[in-house]
Amino acid sequence: MEKKATRINSRYFPIIFFTFLLLLWEILSRSGAVPAFILPAPSSIIISLVTGFSSMQLHILITLYEAFAGFVIAIILSFLIAVLMDSLYGFKKTVYPLLIISQTIPIIILAPLFVIWFGYGYTPKLVIVILICFFPVTISLMQSLSSVDRELIDLMRSMGSTKFQIYKYVKLPASMTGFFSGLKIAATYSIMGATIGEWVGGKNGLGVYMIRAKQSFATDRVFAAILVITVLSILLLKLIEYIEAKSMPWALMRRQGYIGNN
Repeated sequence: MEKKATRINSRYFPIIFFTFLLLLWEILSRSGAVPAFILPAPSSIIISLVTGFSSMQLHILITLYEAFAGFVIAIILSFLIAVLMDSLYGFKKTVYPLLIISQTIPIIILAPLFVIWFGYGYTPKLVIVILICFFPVTISLMQSLSSVDRELIDLMRSMGSTKFQIYKYVKLPASMTGFFSGLKIAATYSIMGATIGEWVGGKNGLGVYMIRAKQSFATDRVFAAILVITVLSILLLKLIEYIEAKSMPWALMRRQGYIGNN
């Protein structure tokens, strides 16, 4: 009971601290210590979001489409590549170094090239989202597949199971925790990836909206767009957690402390 009460109380600590930061931010902005065009007050940002939300709706929908479509494609590619690397040793030795090298190149450097190659449509944004989301999902799933209990695999083989059956009944179910961990990381990156693509070149989207607001020195609208991006990322993360809870309820109970890790 005491452990449960401590867990409930600890949930309020981030809320209290965040509220304190907002109040401090509001006081600094309202007092004139920081010019409003540099750091607008939180209340001004909320007002700008409410009054300008109708003009942001199209941009929000386009960014969501780019992020979600790229995220889904990245999941499919990650699943296929991770399974191939786990099942084919030569394939892993060939592809894995390329995956590591790909992460050393900042995506913001490649973004202008994608615009030159694919134009100003949806394609370059989708490619950026795929590249950003692909790596964490692939690596998390591959490591989870390689860490499955070897005794279970040997038992399945002794019973005459095929490689497909081993993956279906042992490897894939056992690796779902790592898979969802990669998904949650990638989900938070997907909205950001779409926005980066829109910064480089686009006609609509939250990234384009932010650039237009910045050029007009409407800093409150820039912060309003940042707030929307943050909320969308959190909602997508919560969607992944909801799917995880429905798919693996025992994992959620273990994370919350209702089931021991031993």
